[in-house]
Amino acid sequence: MTTTAGTAPFGAGSLVGAPVRRVEDPALLRGEATYIDNLDFPDVVHLAFVRSTVAHADLTGVDTSAALEMPGVVGVWTSDDFDLPAHVGLMALNPAVVHHPLAKGRVRYVGDAIAVVAAETKLQAIDAAEMVVVDYEPLAPVVDFEFAMDDEAPVLYEEIGSNLIFGQRKPDGYDPLAGADVIVRGRFENQRVAVVPMEGSALAVIPGADGDEFALTVYLACQMPHMIRGRIAQQFGLEPDQVRLIAPHVGGSFGGKHWSPEGIVATRLALDLGRPVKFIEGRSENMLTLPHGRAQVQYVELGLHHDGTIVGMRCQVVGDSGAYGGFGGLFANGPTRMMAQGVYHIPKIGFDGAAVVTNTAPLGAYRGAGRPEASALIERAMDLAADELGIDPAELRRRNFIRPDEFPFTTLSGVTYDVGEYDKALTEALRIAGYDELLAEQARRREPDRERGDAKLLGIGMAVYVEITAQGGGEYGAVEVHADGSVTVKAGTSAHGQGHATAYGQIVAGELGIDIEQITYIQSDTAQVPRGSGTGGSRSLQLAGSAVLGASHTVLDRARHIAAGMLEAAPEDIVVTGDGGLAVAGTPSKSFTWAQVATEADAQGEPLAAEYDFKAVGATFPFGAHVSVVEIDQETGEVDLVRHIAVDDCGRIINPMLVDGQVHGGLASGISQALYEHFVYDDDGNPLTSTLAEYALPSAAEFRHWEVSHTETPSPLNPLGAKGIGESATVGSTPAVQNAVVDALSHLGVRHLDMPLTPEKVWRAIRDAEAGNPPPAWREPPAGFGLLPVRERAELTEEDQIDI
Repeated sequence: MTTTAGTAPFGAGSLVGAPVRRVEDPALLRGEATYIDNLDFPDVVHLAFVRSTVAHADLTGVDTSAALEMPGVVGVWTSDDFDLPAHVGLMALNPAVVHHPLAKGRVRYVGDAIAVVAAETKLQAIDAAEMVVVDYEPLAPVVDFEFAMDDEAPVLYEEIGSNLIFGQRKPDGYDPLAGADVIVRGRFENQRVAVVPMEGSALAVIPGADGDEFALTVYLACQMPHMIRGRIAQQFGLEPDQVRLIAPHVGGSFGGKHWSPEGIVATRLALDLGRPVKFIEGRSENMLTLPHGRAQVQYVELGLHHDGTIVGMRCQVVGDSGAYGGFGGLFANGPTRMMAQGVYHIPKIGFDGAAVVTNTAPLGAYRGAGRPEASALIERAMDLAADELGIDPAELRRRNFIRPDEFPFTTLSGVTYDVGEYDKALTEALRIAGYDELLAEQARRREPDRERGDAKLLGIGMAVYVEITAQGGGEYGAVEVHADGSVTVKAGTSAHGQGHATAYGQIVAGELGIDIEQITYIQSDTAQVPRGSGTGGSRSLQLAGSAVLGASHTVLDRARHIAAGMLEAAPEDIVVTGDGGLAVAGTPSKSFTWAQVATEADAQGEPLAAEYDFKAVGATFPFGAHVSVVEIDQETGEVDLVRHIAVDDCGRIINPMLVDGQVHGGLASGISQALYEHFVYDDDGNPLTSTLAEYALPSAAEFRHWEVSHTETPSPLNPLGAKGIGESATVGSTPAVQNAVVDALSHLGVRHLDMPLTPEKVWRAIRDAEAGNPPPAWREPPAGFGLLPVRERAELTEEDQIDI
């Protein structure tokens, strides 16, 4: 079910707001999609990597002799055989943590690349890689990222002196809980998850011959082609215009696919061998090495008055960065800290954040990238407070909401929310859910005279969230009308399933009155699209869509001037007709088609085309409310998600079908984390869930039909009024489901359970609670937090620093 409240038209006759079917799908359905593994290149060599089977060890020998004798092998290389630039993800947390694309003397996690084999076929490369013999001298591993802060933990990088690679804390003596009547405390674990895109990492590097326009052409499954082109050029001593980067169809990314150590090795070999080089990652390899997500532990204390008014909050959050300082560890101090205030008035916040290294796979971005963790933090704390105070969870939230008339609203972390109506979203979600009836049914099932097992336990959970999208920057767009009446649209974003071609096509079609079938979209090729910031952080539509809109306006303005000359009228009197032409207002009988106007533009020596760079003036802040309803089998602990209601607000909706598709995907990610997914290592750093036989990734059969709805509060920060939606449902759904499960058990004395909420974990909590020993919600944070420096912000006064 899909409903929309408060929809506003974009313009008479516009396609904006219409559920236009995706124009991308026919090529996918006909098997015409150009995934990298489908591409053939003459004289190509295939790569296979030899990866560490030990989490932490010195390399005492790498014998490649047997591999070199295998059929089809072109060569085998280790880090001793050539110089490679260090790998840096989207950002480096600590310059002392260096990630060599092939390990130099030491391996730091299971999956670390040690050597690379190049062969004439993929199977030959894989077979030869298995013949490489590696000798290890094992070292003590650090796997638990809280233990990594302990004085007894082995130090993984001696040059740093501890496993803490980044952090900040409040000044000593600052107490955000002073004056509170009630303080609730919780330790919340946001577990490590794998990204699991349908297509693993994939790349092909083709060196240019003498006289070619490009020294390198790189096909890469990625999100940010222009940024990565710049990184490649810098690393290999080339100018950016000597590198062409193409991202063809990409089988999902969710934040995971960018430039990689394998890409550095492949580029070096392509240049050295003078041959195309191709690497296609296998599923198990992808599970081991594509940067994982989440991996935070949050210690949260929330102070309130007896009437439920929030006094202040103290957070101590540690994030796992994995073996090489993966930038996902920064999220504790970045997006999680930034969005920890959520949708509430919180007068004081103390936030300590730490990023540590461990002998595990590096951490990176995964759908939401720090914002789901922030939502989980505050929404779990609100439920703890509601339980402690005996106030309905919805009522407690309402008493503390930021009100609509307070926007734009600047939070204590320094971000300014553009616009929001949080109570409106919550009220709609509760209405759809039938909240009062659910509470009555829950009370009935808890009646003391009922037989145990007579009914499943019923849990009702909610979460009200706000997240940040399009944080900074801008985007490129271009529109050209050709002499045959067709249109080419370009944008600097890079779609991998979101529907950019459809959404941008709707904007252009709506502005120019041209059939969307006449529009061709070009993206993700740096030779055809001159610039762009790429896709990430739910930025694409509001930035690139606004750029495309701006280019459309420029094209329309010039077309009006040309048509005015052809029709002997004033440009301001020229209008777009309903049948896709240009005419004088009030006299549609005489008009010219877009093809005729474009032909005239060509005759005047300037194509009917425009480029536009849209600059964002600030981030936007989508919000929403989710209500989750679960039933729990008391005998087995199995959780059945009976209903999930999502009311999300992404500003003005351009295409409700695309929006609902993004919401469905976000719900799958968020609910799956709450109930199923967890990437686990043993104490020695061996991955225990590195295949889909062990990693609990649900199928569509595990999910009930979702009830999706929307409110619309257009953002004033872009001409479309749009906000992001690709990650919002993940931000809202996870804590709603977790709150529902805890709510189902709350009458037994259970106040918190960490994710994933597996049957075994829930069953054990029920049995422990029945024995009078429910699982604790809190334990003291590790002493290692005291190692954090106080990071000053020079641009703020000393008084202001207290409240950030």
